[in-house]
Amino acid sequence: MGGWRRVLSYLGPHRGMLALAALASVAYATLDAFSIVVLIPFLGTVFGEGEGTGVGEEPSQVDRALEFTVGRFVDLDGDPQTAVVGIIAFILGLVVLKNAAGFARACLAARVEQGVTRDLRNQVYGHLLELDLAFFGRVRTGQIVSRLTYDVEQLRSLVTAELIRSLSFVLVFAATLYWMLVVSVGLTLAAFIVVPLTMVIWGPLIRRLRRGDRQVLDIAGEVGSHIQETVSGIRMVKSASAEPRERRRFHKLTTDYFDTFLRTVRLRALAVPITEVFVALGTAILLWYGARMVVVEGSLTGGEFVGFIFLSTKLYAPVKYLSKLPTLIQPGLVGAERTFEFLDAPVEIRDRAGARPFTGVREGIRYRDVRMEYRTGDPVLRGVDFFVPAGTVVALVGPSGAGKTTVVDLLSRFYEPTAGAIEIDGTDIRDLRLGSLRGGLGVVSQDTVLFHDTVRANIAYGVEDAPPEQVEAAARAAHAHDFVMTLPDGYETVVGERGTTLSGGQRQRIAIARAVLRDPPVLVLDEATSALDTESERLVQEAVERLLAGRTVFVVAHRLSTIRRADRIVVIDGGRIAQQGTHAELMARGGLYRRLRELQFR
Repeated sequence: MGGWRRVLSYLGPHRGMLALAALASVAYATLDAFSIVVLIPFLGTVFGEGEGTGVGEEPSQVDRALEFTVGRFVDLDGDPQTAVVGIIAFILGLVVLKNAAGFARACLAARVEQGVTRDLRNQVYGHLLELDLAFFGRVRTGQIVSRLTYDVEQLRSLVTAELIRSLSFVLVFAATLYWMLVVSVGLTLAAFIVVPLTMVIWGPLIRRLRRGDRQVLDIAGEVGSHIQETVSGIRMVKSASAEPRERRRFHKLTTDYFDTFLRTVRLRALAVPITEVFVALGTAILLWYGARMVVVEGSLTGGEFVGFIFLSTKLYAPVKYLSKLPTLIQPGLVGAERTFEFLDAPVEIRDRAGARPFTGVREGIRYRDVRMEYRTGDPVLRGVDFFVPAGTVVALVGPSGAGKTTVVDLLSRFYEPTAGAIEIDGTDIRDLRLGSLRGGLGVVSQDTVLFHDTVRANIAYGVEDAPPEQVEAAARAAHAHDFVMTLPDGYETVVGERGTTLSGGQRQRIAIARAVLRDPPVLVLDEATSALDTESERLVQEAVERLLAGRTVFVVAHRLSTIRRADRIVVIDGGRIAQQGTHAELMARGGLYRRLRELQFR
């Protein structure tokens, strides 16, 4: 029930529209049932059954109800031909009003549906943006996209489409049941003999459907993940001639989805024949008992019996739907579970109470016995301890996997250290506001991230309302202005997804221009030139040189030729600091740094 309450809570902000939709549903259900009841005096007038028109010493309950409603507009006891015309006109009026109510209900329901979808997607997306990088390391991108799109859509159909439809059917059921009781209590009880039987067969079926729908959604997420990985790594796929392998993997996923989906459809399809059989049984009982009441007992007129039969057809449609509802809502419930798993993922990195803004580095940055584990029992950093004076350049070098990137990721608080602390001017960075801290860091990495937007928007990313002249000045400082002006639309050129229309060197210079525009007090260069050709590296290095002035800089480098400007070099090996010093000191001392340099320049 807790899950249901959580699902229904999304209707709260839309309760006004939902109430209007409910009123429209009440109007529709009432008019729909009454348009059938009006057939009783019509049939009585056509076939001359005075008992059905309210004529007689003891008018029945249905006669009184019809006299109170239809009788206000049509003289049921007058000329039969005039009465028939009047009743037909009355029925047409009811049909027009009923369909107007149905139109209003559909429009209001759609507004609620889309409002819930918008709110839920915004909430899930907003929460995802708050999660730390460890979450995105655990969850595949395709699964995230699947839950944000397909699962939310499933939840929308549960919260709004099925629930609003259920409400409508319940109201139709209630209105129909009322008029059936007015016509004949005994015949109504006969109509309900088989209803309990349709409710007792769903337990095992629903449990199996729940498992099947969960598997369908999980496999759908895996299909999306595979497509995303293949497209993003298409160069690798083609260079390795791995198309047959990826095709086999994808075919297996789609076959698993096909088999699981069909298995679930077969289970859900059982609802239709089972319900139809019970409906047919109920109809047979109703016809037998109703015919007996007309022919043998005389307690019911022919018009009332025919009207009751029409009413019963309105009754069985809601019963059939509501009996199948447990199977229909299973995909939505599973989608809700998967969506709530994301919403319940804890935000591990957030501002502490009383956190202060980051205002720059005056003394220096201290790593104090920092330890880090991405997985418990598998340490990446093992007591890293060093100091970077303000305004200096420190280079982090060492073998691949030594922990260099982790050191700078912790400074940005992409992760929290398992133990120890990072301090800026003696203040633990966890006591600084997260947005302020990250806003004071400029990061230029090997894997430059550009968005499917204009050059100008990519340079000004994260800087609200940056003036055009500042954007262009930043591009000039990064040696990017000249090539930008050769693009078809200059600064308004859309660079494509991940900047695919630009070369590697051009993308790096856009990233450096972004850092120049932000003017951060702390700069992180993570292998910023390692993937560039000689000419592009020269241009990027010149841009970087301008960027270093007056800042505290961390340079992560495999290519040791790029760290000549470093004031201090920290050599990391196996998560520990192996050596520290200047280039000359480390070369004179020997050890890992000298060995790495000799290997590169041999």
